[in-house]
Amino acid sequence: MDIVAVPVLTDNYVWLIHNAESGETAAVDPSVADPVLEATTAKGWRLTQILNTHWHPDHTGGNQAIQAATGCTIIAPAEAERVSNVDRIVSEGDWVTIAGFEAIVWDIPAHTAGHIAYYFESERMIFVGDTMFAMGCGRLFEGTPEQMYRNLRRIAALPEDVRIYCGHEYTLANARFAAHAEPGNAAVADRLAAVSALRDAGTITLPTSVAQERETNVFVRATNWEEFARLRKAKDSFRS
Repeated sequence: MDIVAVPVLTDNYVWLIHNAESGETAAVDPSVADPVLEATTAKGWRLTQILNTHWHPDHTGGNQAIQAATGCTIIAPAEAERVSNVDRIVSEGDWVTIAGFEAIVWDIPAHTAGHIAYYFESERMIFVGDTMFAMGCGRLFEGTPEQMYRNLRRIAALPEDVRIYCGHEYTLANARFAAHAEPGNAAVADRLAAVSALRDAGTITLPTSVAQERETNVFVRATNWEEFARLRKAKDSFRS
């Protein structure tokens, strides 16, 4: 399996999942079409599937053009039908075969009401859209603090070596807030320094891992949903 990040828009990543044996390739949350098609063409990969985690246009905007160009299948939560054709609607407990690999779908509502994740247990990776970010979490547009906190704790309960693929390059801003929220956390300070160096070099900071998030994600580390809600509110107005 090959996983490739395609940077698009200001800070989005479209993730390509490629099976070298079958030649199949899936695109996760394609914001726009052209960079994704260019990336697969450059590698000689055949794009066969699109996976959406939620309905927001910066995660679905490329669906139609990519499907028109490739004939690929679109797999998504029901809410994505408001902005895109969907060939297969999936939700909690559904199994999907993605580029020849098996994933189970989780319902993780809060950022949007129908947000989902794709967990590839055998490959030790999960695609979480805008629910969890490296050192952060998504805003609560269509859900409650209780829901988001439950989602984060569920992801953090996975084995520590599971890789977490999220939708945006927000790590530096999240690290700065984490250093503000937990000034005594040495792991946060160390990660802030490492992330700053990566971004100064123009290097991607993803994927993250369950182990890293347990140590440095203040939202995961909250002891209850009320503390989480306080932190989420503080992050909404934080300026580094």
